[in-house]
Amino acid sequence: MSNPIVIWGAGAIGGTLGAAFIRAGHEVIFVDNAADHVAAINEKGLRIEGPIFQDTVRAKAFLPEDLEGTYDRIFLCVKAHHTEPASHALVDHLSSDGYVVSAQNGLNERIIAPVVGIHRVIGCFVNFGADYLEPGVVHYSGHGAVVVGELDGKFTGRIEAIYEMMREFEPKAILTENIWGYLWGKLIYGALLFGTALSNDSIVDVLANPKYRPVLTRLAVEVGTVAAANNIVPEPFDGFDPSAFAPTAAASETTRSFDEMVAHNSKSLKSHSGIWRDLAVRKRKTEVDAQVLPVVEIGHSLGVPTPLAARVVAMIHEIEDGKRPLDLANLDELAREPA
Repeated sequence: MSNPIVIWGAGAIGGTLGAAFIRAGHEVIFVDNAADHVAAINEKGLRIEGPIFQDTVRAKAFLPEDLEGTYDRIFLCVKAHHTEPASHALVDHLSSDGYVVSAQNGLNERIIAPVVGIHRVIGCFVNFGADYLEPGVVHYSGHGAVVVGELDGKFTGRIEAIYEMMREFEPKAILTENIWGYLWGKLIYGALLFGTALSNDSIVDVLANPKYRPVLTRLAVEVGTVAAANNIVPEPFDGFDPSAFAPTAAASETTRSFDEMVAHNSKSLKSHSGIWRDLAVRKRKTEVDAQVLPVVEIGHSLGVPTPLAARVVAMIHEIEDGKRPLDLANLDELAREPA
């Protein structure tokens, strides 16, 4: 059994975390399915750019099929829609008493657990700004919430150790008994980001535009209603208060939350979401099926209608397939969707 931390998925999230762990003195191994990225890391190191820190760190990197050995700690940082195949690829490299930390967007713990065993899954919530720029280069653009917790809410020795490690990356990291609350809070916020990504306008410009706040509110309330029906209490983070999008929230609270999101995002060098970058720059599939579609499916199982969320899924797919342009008119169309 080997001791290094394995970062499975060395893109925006994984590259940023892995570089920070290396700077803190940990040994890290990167695993990624992009051969050019793996080659660049092995040849020149992983370069981190941006205002937080700039550095080039050295570490071994492997394609999944080339990795050997078993490891105690694997941070899964792949795009959410790649979670299931990545889980099957990593399970043979996980020690019997090891664990997987899901540093991703969405409810991926539900996907990982049947593959590796629920007792070997750690919940993790991240909201810092980062982007993959090119092979061997990641941009770390802004601080954001980092939260870890056992899925059953217990405080254990391993979660304490993970928490201390995450504090080396983000001093304000949080250890929580309610990791599901943070994950669902991010789903509500994520629905808003998918809404902003329907256009070419920045996150701040869309969230600040009074014309689009009503439809974005309806979208977020749909997710909040499903969370409530699922007995989840969403947690606030980074200026975002999910209770402002609860079914019974006052309009003044919703307005306040929009204003705080605008203020928070105005401080970041990352003007557009990773969702928009996938659609407009990288021309690849987004995480919509792993972030928004599960809300629709869970809502359906609980008898909670989610027409706007379902329409966002369809519209994002149309953009991915080149059948719909990125335009504010998409939000106008979404607003006409019947409740």
